[in-house]
Amino acid sequence: MNIGEVAARAGLPAKTIRYYEDIGLIKPPRDTNGYRAFGEVELHKLAFLARARALGFRIEDCRDLLRLYEDEARSSAEVRAIAQQHLDRIAKKIADLEEMRNTLSDLVDACAGDQRPDCPILASLSKYPV
Repeated sequence: MNIGEVAARAGLPAKTIRYYEDIGLIKPPRDTNGYRAFGEVELHKLAFLARARALGFRIEDCRDLLRLYEDEARSSAEVRAIAQQHLDRIAKKIADLEEMRNTLSDLVDACAGDQRPDCPILASLSKYPV
């Protein structure tokens, strides 16, 4: 398969596939003419990476997960630890977003939204950090 075909089948842009090759996540063989010659193995790895990235795993996590996937002597504890760390990061982001939502909601509620110039939203944004 050429890069266009594998991109369509893996659900990834060709640019992303080239990037994954540049950073060493995949290493497609080359034809005698120098073109990439993707096979089922590379397609499977790319689909694996697409799913991992869709779940928000970082590139280094993907590298580790792919390495573990290819290692038949792997410990599932290592895989679980990577997934748990990612889950913890997601929980932290959710908590941060909820805090942002609550703060912004309070500011919106405090603003009259009328013709007067005073605005608690602008007042809050203009405060210097402590």
